[in-house]
Amino acid sequence: MSSHREAPEVSRDPVVDSTDLYAFVSPDQPDTVTLIANYIPLQEPSGGPNFYSFGESSGVRYDIHVDNDGDGVADVTYRFKFETRLRNTETFLYNTGPITELDSANWNNRQFYSVWKIVGSGPEKMLANNLLCPPCNIGPLSTPKYASLADGAVHDLGGGMKVFAGQRAEGFYVDLGAIFDLGDLRPFENLHAQYGMHVFSKPAAGVNATNRFNVHSIAVQVPITDLVQKGSGGESNPKSVIGVWTSASRRAACVTEENGNTVTSGPWRQVSRLGNPLINEVIIALGDKDRWNHLDPAGDKQFAHYYANPELAALLPGLYPGVFPNLAALVASGKPRADLEAILLTGIPSGIIPGFQNNTGSGLYDMLRLNTAIPPSSNPNILGVIGGDLAGFPNGRRVFDDIVTVELRAVAGVTYALVDSSYTPDAAANEVTDGLTPSSVKAPYLTSFPYLGVPYSGFYNPS
Repeated sequence: MSSHREAPEVSRDPVVDSTDLYAFVSPDQPDTVTLIANYIPLQEPSGGPNFYSFGESSGVRYDIHVDNDGDGVADVTYRFKFETRLRNTETFLYNTGPITELDSANWNNRQFYSVWKIVGSGPEKMLANNLLCPPCNIGPLSTPKYASLADGAVHDLGGGMKVFAGQRAEGFYVDLGAIFDLGDLRPFENLHAQYGMHVFSKPAAGVNATNRFNVHSIAVQVPITDLVQKGSGGESNPKSVIGVWTSASRRAACVTEENGNTVTSGPWRQVSRLGNPLINEVIIALGDKDRWNHLDPAGDKQFAHYYANPELAALLPGLYPGVFPNLAALVASGKPRADLEAILLTGIPSGIIPGFQNNTGSGLYDMLRLNTAIPPSSNPNILGVIGGDLAGFPNGRRVFDDIVTVELRAVAGVTYALVDSSYTPDAAANEVTDGLTPSSVKAPYLTSFPYLGVPYSGFYNPS
């Protein structure tokens, strides 16, 4: 979660595992949108001597896609390709002394990247080359003053565009240990069907399973006008809405030669993608997860039944007997969940929530939808739209949004009343959560690009 190790194939290939995707109007630059795609999940900060890095351009490429006309096909794509360069092949060390500057001679294992832009089905256009990633945060002797070191790896490409690629603190918070233990939400564990087998006599606080791990982020800040159709403007204008997803691709063939060198060839094959959070993790069934990863949003109609009748909605009443009677009746009725289809596959049309829409039409595409005409909130609510904050999830996604609670409550029936006024959500549906908040993340979020916090140090990483 939100998409860490979510499918059998990608769980064995972490450099292409897209863990989280964020898209929001930049709070400090409100004429721009920030897009962040995280990869390489659950990084143990002290994991040397081969510290984490992006996949090499010979075998992996990373894309962030934007659809601005609602057909599930990318109209603008930002492509990132990485290359590792060693200064000294005769040492096992990542660095041979303190790395105090990005051009430090002590830094042996460096990674550079290029940024490309693709409009529609046109050719790649290089925006920048030879950009340097920051090192991983090793410790106080190897990477002193890490924050300022990483600040130097924010590259201004001109025209209002910035990029960053490198290690960041994991900003997504979730109680993985509880959720995958038969859906045990600790704040309600005394109500769980299996509580009699254990000592769950009272509620407990959530435990952030991703705390003190790092990820690798690809972040780009782009003027809104570069992403939307001409004629956009105003919250009610459909042209103000974009759909965003990220993908990673590998070459079709990879061969290891006798000398140990790896040779790749053949066409590119998409092996990972991510739009809305938690979808391939919780919504898509195990037998379809790898196939879902290989397809673009334009093919998502074939998976619509998972959204219309989510397995988790059917499980909750059984896991928590007597707690979700109205949800149980809704599931038994067989009515499709039009609310979830709108939130996740089409965007929410005008007239459902006052002053809000992020609809991209009737096509069923899993994309993170953002209405770029809605300004950043001066008083953000981590529950986003269901918390009265129209600048938050599912209107895009900010780094601190509590998407686990939002989606749990939506699946539990809170949002179904929006499409069926005769339905009354269970009282528990408005309270269900895994018990975590942004304070569960020990590395503070940043107030400016690239927004995710300074990565945890390999030396200072207590449990």
